[in-house]
Amino acid sequence: MSDFARQQSEFQRAILTGDDAILSEILDSPREKRETLLGVYRYAYGSRLVEAMRNDHELLHLYLGDKTFDEMGHAYVKARPSEHPNLRWFSQALPDFLKAAEPYSRHPVLADLAALEKALNDAFDARDGDVLALAAMARFAPEAWTDLAFEPHPSARRIDLSTNAAAIWMALKNDETPPEAMTLAEPCRLLTWRQDTTPMFRELPTEEAMMWDEAANGIPFGVLCEMLATYDDPDGAAARGAGYLHGWIAAGCLTAASIRD
Repeated sequence: MSDFARQQSEFQRAILTGDDAILSEILDSPREKRETLLGVYRYAYGSRLVEAMRNDHELLHLYLGDKTFDEMGHAYVKARPSEHPNLRWFSQALPDFLKAAEPYSRHPVLADLAALEKALNDAFDARDGDVLALAAMARFAPEAWTDLAFEPHPSARRIDLSTNAAAIWMALKNDETPPEAMTLAEPCRLLTWRQDTTPMFRELPTEEAMMWDEAANGIPFGVLCEMLATYDDPDGAAARGAGYLHGWIAAGCLTAASIRD
């Protein structure tokens, strides 16, 4: 390793880990000691990462306010050092961090807000894929529908929230006063996806969420309807299943339908 490469490595270690060995190779300036100069770089590095987190979690930032968000952000930087050259992926573990780290874990709505914003960011960045059109369903004979299986669009994902974070997110997005955070008796089941270039989400009733989860695993339509029959009126199961399917196709949540072998 060249001397310059060694210096670069030690300087990076000083920024990332707090190792002060590099101080012996830094000169004091006319105005500041070397410790202060190195501290500027350390603070700037963390601040740049927190700024990226602000960009990825605008509404969580709005909900917490500048001071609390920045304190949380610097705690995250310390606990989860960056391991990817692309800043876009730095805050991917933020929901898990907020679930586990004090004092944030005492407020589950924070992890849920982060999870919702992460899901929307992921939907925006998801790879492109064909969008299944309603007209394409006409090519399947009625007797073939029992064996139809569906492929979710690459941007479509399901998440469950334990709090009313979705309602808080909507209020913040609309510049309204958010409701008081609360833990829900039943999870809020959300479907997130990208419609054209816009990330979207929608709350699903329990039955529809179950059908989506099973459909995403390749379960054919006939079996899906049998499952729906255990949730509510068995005679209306096929109609309800067709209604859910129509909504997914109209919203652009599916990329393909095919007859399962």
